[in-house]
Amino acid sequence: MHPTIPLSAPLDELLDAAKSRYDVRFEPVSIAGETLEILQIADLEALIDRLVLTAGQGPITLPYWAKIWPASMLLGHFLAHLGPGDGRTLLELGAGVGICGLFAAKQGFTTLLTDIHPDALLFSQINILQNGLADRASVAHADFAADRLGRRFDVILGSEVLYLEDLYRGLLKFLLAHIALAPGAEVVLAKDYTRKATRFLGMAEKEFHQAERVVGYKETNPESGEPERKLCQIYRLRPRKHA
Repeated sequence: MHPTIPLSAPLDELLDAAKSRYDVRFEPVSIAGETLEILQIADLEALIDRLVLTAGQGPITLPYWAKIWPASMLLGHFLAHLGPGDGRTLLELGAGVGICGLFAAKQGFTTLLTDIHPDALLFSQINILQNGLADRASVAHADFAADRLGRRFDVILGSEVLYLEDLYRGLLKFLLAHIALAPGAEVVLAKDYTRKATRFLGMAEKEFHQAERVVGYKETNPESGEPERKLCQIYRLRPRKHA
């Protein structure tokens, strides 16, 4: 076990904590003409291989939080459709390293990045400080299946949060407890097209007006090295009820 470090610590101390656990480096990530420096695990595949080898027959926790998923990048691009932040509040669920929330903060949203993994929060906080966004972005632990933050937000974002059906009911209740009760408030969720979420959308139909957009992108096949066309679904959910 590694000692925990308060997320209020200075950037250099947070970065030292990350380096004590992982081989890391900053990498530029560009979305819609903006570029941020994002802390990444230098070789995520090699880390996963080591975890599998050292685990033996025991369970392992794979660092999915550290991967920048294509849906997160596409959701980051989609932020332009939400208009300027202008101080509006935004919550990101399952933020991982914070891609969507960071670019939302860059766009002017007052942003809260949440995750359940402490290292995801560490990386997100480092990325906030590295990019000079501490005045608009912060991090907090949040399990959307159980927690309540006591606040409502104009926008809630989630990338690849629909992969476990057992969490659907908790997620829906969390969204209803945290989305602002005002016209213009919305939830925006992105997922890989191959992951079905029909049951969640059916559950949400009573509470939210729904719109879907399918976005195509190309991804290199790791085995063949050839580009493959993939699809991502982006859902916009607007509350049927307002205050």
